[in-house]
Amino acid sequence: MDLSARFSLQWARAAIWLWVSLVIFLLNTRGFFSESSYLIGLGNYDITGPAADVNMMGYANTEQVSGGLHFRLRARSFIVAEPQGNRVVFVNLDACMASQIVTIKVLERLKARYGDLYTEKNVAISGIHTHAGPGGYLQYVVYIITSLGFVSQSFDVIVDGIEKSIIQAHENLQPGSIFVNKGELLDAGVIRSPSAYLNNPIAERAKYNYNVDKEMTLLKFVDDQWGPVGSFNWFATHGTSMSRTNSLISGDNKGAAARFMEDWFEQNGVGSSNTNEYSSDEIPRRVSNIISIHDNHHELLELAASFQSPPGQLATKIMSAARRVRGALRQADKPGFVSAFCQSNCGDVSPNVLGAFCIDSGLPCDFNHSTCGGKNELCYGRGPGYPDEFESTCIIGERQMRKAIDLFNNASEKLEGKVDYRHAYVNFSQLEVTLPKQGGGSEVVKTCPAALGFSFAAGTTDGPGAFDFKQGDDKGNPFWRMVGNVLKTPDKAQVDCHDPKPILLDIGEVTQPYDWAPSILPVQILRIGQLIILSVPAEFTTMAGRRLRDAVKSVLISGSNTEFNSNVHVVIAGLTNTYSQYVTTLEEYEVQRYEGASTLYGPNTLSAYIQEFKKLATALLNGQSVELDLQPPNLLDKQISLLTPVVMDTTPAGVNFGDVITDVPHNATYKTGDIVTVVFWSACPRNDLMTEGTFSLVEILDGKDSWVPAYDDDDFCLRFKWARPFKLSARSTATIEWRIPQTAAPGVYRIKSFGASKSLFGSIRHFTGSSSAFVVT
Repeated sequence: MDLSARFSLQWARAAIWLWVSLVIFLLNTRGFFSESSYLIGLGNYDITGPAADVNMMGYANTEQVSGGLHFRLRARSFIVAEPQGNRVVFVNLDACMASQIVTIKVLERLKARYGDLYTEKNVAISGIHTHAGPGGYLQYVVYIITSLGFVSQSFDVIVDGIEKSIIQAHENLQPGSIFVNKGELLDAGVIRSPSAYLNNPIAERAKYNYNVDKEMTLLKFVDDQWGPVGSFNWFATHGTSMSRTNSLISGDNKGAAARFMEDWFEQNGVGSSNTNEYSSDEIPRRVSNIISIHDNHHELLELAASFQSPPGQLATKIMSAARRVRGALRQADKPGFVSAFCQSNCGDVSPNVLGAFCIDSGLPCDFNHSTCGGKNELCYGRGPGYPDEFESTCIIGERQMRKAIDLFNNASEKLEGKVDYRHAYVNFSQLEVTLPKQGGGSEVVKTCPAALGFSFAAGTTDGPGAFDFKQGDDKGNPFWRMVGNVLKTPDKAQVDCHDPKPILLDIGEVTQPYDWAPSILPVQILRIGQLIILSVPAEFTTMAGRRLRDAVKSVLISGSNTEFNSNVHVVIAGLTNTYSQYVTTLEEYEVQRYEGASTLYGPNTLSAYIQEFKKLATALLNGQSVELDLQPPNLLDKQISLLTPVVMDTTPAGVNFGDVITDVPHNATYKTGDIVTVVFWSACPRNDLMTEGTFSLVEILDGKDSWVPAYDDDDFCLRFKWARPFKLSARSTATIEWRIPQTAAPGVYRIKSFGASKSLFGSIRHFTGSSSAFVVT
C-alpha cells in the first residue's frame, strides 16, 4: 500500500473514531443540550397566620384558639413545564385544607401577572390537613362558625404566600429531570374506624395487606445545573398528632417532616462528597438545625476536625451568617431545597398509632362506636410519644421523613412523556350517576344536597365530640333532630336520599346569610409523564381512595392508546382546591361512623367521583377538551367577621414592651437537652404576623460583643407562647422556651423576643427584648 493510500485509511479511521466519539458524547451529555424534556421550578413561602385569638381549623373546638407558635407554616410549590407546551402547578399548604375562595383569589392574581398561563385547569392547591393552623379562610358558613366568621388575616397571608411561592417556582424554571419512587411506611398511620372498613366486601379487603394505605409515592426534582432541588411525596395519615387542646400554630407531623427533610438536605449536602466543599456560610446548616432527633453532638467534633478547627473556635465560625434565614446560606443563585409532604386518602387514617383508649379506665375504647361507657368524649387516640403530643408530632414526622429520604436516595425511575391536565366543575348536589346492576343493565341514581349525620357530632378518636352523640348512629334521636331542624327541616326526598344517614344538619339547603356548604366542586387530573395526580376536594377513606385510583388506572391502561401501561403511577392529592369533608364507600356509609356521617352528598358520593374522574381520564387519554359549564360561587364580598379587633396593647407603669418578666438565673449554665424559659412583656401577635421573620430568636455570642442568630421560629426546638392574663386584657406576655438540641454548639447564648404593639390611636410600633446571657456546655 502506498503512502497516500495508507494516509487516507488512517484519516478515514480517525474520522470514524471522531464521529463515534461525538455520538457517544452527545448521548452521554444530552443534558447540556436538552437532555431533560421538562422545565422544573420550586418555591417556598411563609403562610403563618395570626398566632393569637383565632380559632384553629380542624377540630371545630371553640376553645382551641391560637396563642403562640410551634413552628411556621409554609406554602411549597412545584411547576413542571414542557419547554414549548403544557405546564402544571402543584401547591402544598401547611394548612388544614384548600379553600375555594383562596383558590379563586390566587388565580385572579396569577391571571393579572401571567395572563392565561396559570388557570384553574392546571393549578392544584392542596392542604396537608394540620389541625393546628388558624381558621377563618374558607368561604362556606359551616367551616367558619367556630372562628367567628371570616378572618381576613388568615385569608390574606395564605393567598400572598401561595402567590409568592408560585412566583418563586416560575422564576426558578430550569431544565431538569423528575424521578419517581414508591415504598411502604408501616408505622405512621392506623385505621381509626375499623368497624366501617370491615363492612367492605371480604374479597376486596383480601386484595390488600393492610387496612390503610402504607405506600408513599415520592417525586425527586433534579435541576440539570444544580442537581437535586426538591422532593414532593404523597402519603395518607391525618394531621392530628397535635390535639384539640393545643394552642400553638403547627404544621403537625407533615409540616414537621418537611422541615426536617429540608434541613437534612442542606445539612448533609447531597451531591457533595467532601465537607470541605462547603463555604463558611453553608457550615451552619451542618450543625445548627432542628434534627436533634437524629444527629448527636459528636458531629460537631467531626465537623471541627474536617475544617481543622478546634470546637471552641468552630462555635464562632459556624454562626458567622448575618442572619439565620433558611435558604440564605446557599450559593447566591442556587434554588433552595424544597420538600413537601402532601396529603392523600387520609379519611380514616390516624397518626395516633398506639390505638384509642379510655382516659378514665385506660382500657381500649368500644370497637364499634369508639365510646367509653357510652361516652364518646372519653375515647382518645394515643400517638407514639404519648402523653407528649409534641413528641408524637416529632416521631410521626421523622418516620415520614426517613422513608422519604430512603425513596429520594434510591429514586431511579424517570418521568417521561407529556405534561397534561383536565379539570371540571361538577354540581354534586343532584348529580345523576349511572351504575351497573347485578345481572346486567344499569340504573341511574343521584347524589343529594349536602347534609351531616348524627355521628358527625360525635367526632373521632383523634378529636371526640361532646354530649351524647356516638359514632355508628344510624337512627338519631328526637331531641337533637329538633335542634337541627331549627336550621332547616329536611323534606322526605332529602331524608330518603341520604338514607341510612339520619340528618342532623341539612346544610346544603341553607343559603342565609350565604351558602352553608359547597355544591359545585372541582375535579382535576394532572399528568407528568407516567404520573397521574387526582386532585380531590375532600378526605377519601382508604378503600374509597383505592377504588378511585383503580378506576382511573383501568381507563388509562385499557384503551387502544398504548401511551400508558401498567407502570402508570396514580396518586390521590386530598383536600385540594376546595373542601367538602369526607368520601366513604357505600358499605362504610351504611355503618355511619364519623366519616360516613360526614359524607355530604349521600351514599352515592364515591360513585359520582368515580364517574366524573373516569370522564376526565378518558378525555386525557384521547386528547379531548373538557368544557367548563359551571363556576363555583365567589362569596368573598358576603363574608361576615365577628372576631374582635386588637384595640390596644399596654404594659404596667414603668415597664416597656419587650422587658423581661422572668429571666434566666444569674450565671446560668445549661447542657443539651435542658429547657431554657424566659418570659417577656409583649403585645398581640396579630399586630404583625412577622411573615418570613420571627417572634423568637436564640443568639450565640461571636467574639466579645457580637451576637448572631442561631435558632428562630422555624426551628422545632423553639416555642413561642403568647397569653393574656384574662380575655379582654390589653396586657400580654410572651413565654419563649428553648429545648437545647443535641446539635447546639457550646457557647454563650441569649434569647430575644420580637413583637409589635398597637396604640389606642392605631399606630404600630415594633419592639425587641432580650434575656441575660447564659452558657451552654
